[in-house]
Amino acid sequence: MKLKIWCICSFLASIIPSVSFAQKDEIPKSISESVGGTLKWTEDQFYSVAEAMPEAKYSFVPTSGNFEGVRSFAEQVKHVACANYAFFNEIEGKTPPEACERGGPSPAKTKAELLKYLRESFDYGNGMVSKIDAKNALDRAEGRYAGPNTKLGLAVVAVWHITDHYGQIVMYLRMNNVVPPSTQQYGLKVR
Repeated sequence: MKLKIWCICSFLASIIPSVSFAQKDEIPKSISESVGGTLKWTEDQFYSVAEAMPEAKYSFVPTSGNFEGVRSFAEQVKHVACANYAFFNEIEGKTPPEACERGGPSPAKTKAELLKYLRESFDYGNGMVSKIDAKNALDRAEGRYAGPNTKLGLAVVAVWHITDHYGQIVMYLRMNNVVPPSTQQYGLKVR
């Protein structure tokens, strides 16, 4: 019996590296996996910066340079959350929230509230992207947030929008002497 268990364990130990290697080399098998994987990666990057900024600095607005009228860090986070709802509402055929350029209708203000709002907006977006397939990817979607467009086109614009603001909030983070989480793993020469 012990020999049998040892053989099974040895077999599993020999195939686990090849299984994980095969998974690493796999590519998305559908439209939703392709866009969804990029959305998830972008979500992780943006959310990690939103978490990394100290709550006391959420009101930070750059002042050195030409930054008149720009959003505070908190307003950037709130804008992205609202815009996520806007883009993905349009994909779903719903009316998007009003005034996302000013943060939209959410009452979220504190870091915890904004992170919750942001997380929920990403969860909603991931759900909408999972419904995009070869049959509906090129269906027309209407709305003032990147519409008219296709469902796939709106999903791509949503990802682009997140990355655009990611670049902005990374600068805010650095202006406050915080190294972005995605680069903390590298040596000082790369940071």
